[in-house]
Amino acid sequence: MKLKYAVAVTCLFLSCACFAQSDKKTLSQVLDGSVKTIESEFVPAAEAMPEDKYDFAPTNGEFKGVRTFKKQVKHVAAVNYLVASTILGEKPPVDPGGENGPDAMTSKADIIKFLKDSFAYAHKAVATINEGNATADIPNPFGEGKATRAGLATVFAWHGFDHYGQMAVYLRMNGIVPPASRGQ
Repeated sequence: MKLKYAVAVTCLFLSCACFAQSDKKTLSQVLDGSVKTIESEFVPAAEAMPEDKYDFAPTNGEFKGVRTFKKQVKHVAAVNYLVASTILGEKPPVDPGGENGPDAMTSKADIIKFLKDSFAYAHKAVATINEGNATADIPNPFGEGKATRAGLATVFAWHGFDHYGQMAVYLRMNGIVPPASRGQ
């Protein structure tokens, strides 16, 4: 009986291996996967907060002076534009504003469009990264020496998830379960 079970399990694993994806992904496809991942969690979180709560920021204790929800979203979008334009070696297609995005941009609809467009620009940027240009020195958009396209492409994910974590707390403080956590 144990032998039959072992044979059955072995056959199962071997059959799964036969169906495993054998296509080798390009560097740009791998990097684009990380952009898609943060985009799929960040954008729904930004959409989940009601517009009348976009100026929310915790104020008690150690939270004094932190960015509002609106500024979190605009900041990530602005950095997406800055990083993508550096990877592409061009000026951003829109004015990303300062560190917290364009000051005049205040409506939720405009901010969501700015955010979505920044991710589209990030996808465009990572699509240009290949084994030949990934590690070449390019200017660092943050003014700290040189950077590489591959290194900058990681900013979309780690920077976005850093702020996503803060936004998830803001959502929960307003009684909203972040979309990525619903149904769990």
